[in-house]
Parts: sequence; structure tokens; C-alpha cells
Amino acid sequence: MLESYCIYQDRCHAEVAQKLKSIHMIPAAIQKITLHLLENNFLNEERYAKSFTRGKHKINKWGRRKIENELIGKDISLFNIKTGLQEISEEEYQENLTKLAEKKLNELGGRVSSENMKKLFTYLFQKGYETDLVYGVIGNLPSAEK
Repeated sequence: MLESYCIYQDRCHAEVAQKLKSIHMIPAAIQKITLHLLENNFLNEERYAKSFTRGKHKINKWGRRKIENELIGKDISLFNIKTGLQEISEEEYQENLTKLAEKKLNELGGRVSSENMKKLFTYLFQKGYETDLVYGVIGNLPSAEK
């Protein structure tokens, strides 16, 4: 049962443990099942960090900060987080950030005002993009005042 749970979608240790707790497994059984999943490569945190990063960046358009914080919350090691973040190419990252900024500015009416720039900054920052990159993209928007 848990093998198919892990095959369907990459899972981290915390998700598997939570699933096992939800079906009222005792701690010794949780440990034994987790060990079995690890030994048979059904559970692999490096693979999980990479697929999580790719998915959240490509589908949800999350930035590195948000992805990193989510992985930390799932008790993924810093080594695996760094490995996962390497899945994002710099070019694709900048492209996503620019597209998000342009789309949000259009949603705000396409008008450049200090209020709209503040909303745009907040939106991009909450998506997990770094402050310096957000300021750079906002400053380079076609309709942004120089």
C-alpha cells in the first residue's frame, strides 16, 4: 500500500510518517516501514527535493525562497534542498519572474503608480522571489518609470 503511495508521487519522510500515523500505526511499525521504503528506493529525499522544486517552480511559479522554506518545513536536509534548487535554470527563473511581474501589472490595470508597484513587489515577494531580483524586474518593466 505505501509503496504505491510513494510511486504515485515522490514523498518525503514526513509525509510518509504522517500517512502512517493517520492510519494509527505504532512508532515501531512506522520506523520499520520507512526503513523498507528507503532500502527499496521508494523513499528518496534528494529525488523528492528535485521533483518538488521543479513542480513548484514550473507549475506554481514559486521563487527559491518559498521553495526552500517549504522544504525546510518538511525536514529536508540543507544539502538536499541545495541539490533540489539546482534544478532551476537561471534563465528560466528570470523568465518566470518577468512574466509574473508583467501579468500582475496588467491585472492591476497596467498603470504604473507607487501603490501598484508596492502591490507588485508584495506579490512577487510572497511568491518567494529575492528582493534584489524583484526590484530589478520591476525597474525594467516596459511601463515602469525610470
